[in-house]
Amino acid sequence: MSNAITTEPEEVKVDTTNSQWNSDVMDCCKDTGICICGALVPCILACKVATDYGECCCVPFLPGGLLAMRTGIRERYHIPGTICNDCVCHTFCGQCTLCQMARELNSRK
Repeated sequence: MSNAITTEPEEVKVDTTNSQWNSDVMDCCKDTGICICGALVPCILACKVATDYGECCCVPFLPGGLLAMRTGIRERYHIPGTICNDCVCHTFCGQCTLCQMARELNSRK
């Protein structure tokens, strides 16, 4: 067998401290460009959020795709919250929630 393992895996450090969203759901005007895009062409903003998150641009068009990405963003950055809260935000403030996700990913680059 020529595929023997010759190195040990490196230690992965995970930051377990909690943080917060950098902006609230209704802070759409904090970034005018994102706000305009979210209001006029949310499908394009959703594709940008998906690619910035590291997913295929088609994910927002899958059932539950945006909800899964919001939950994933919360988990990645240790932002407290629940999937129930994520669902309520997407159901009643979908475009504002999408803008919040875009602002969050931009601020964490």
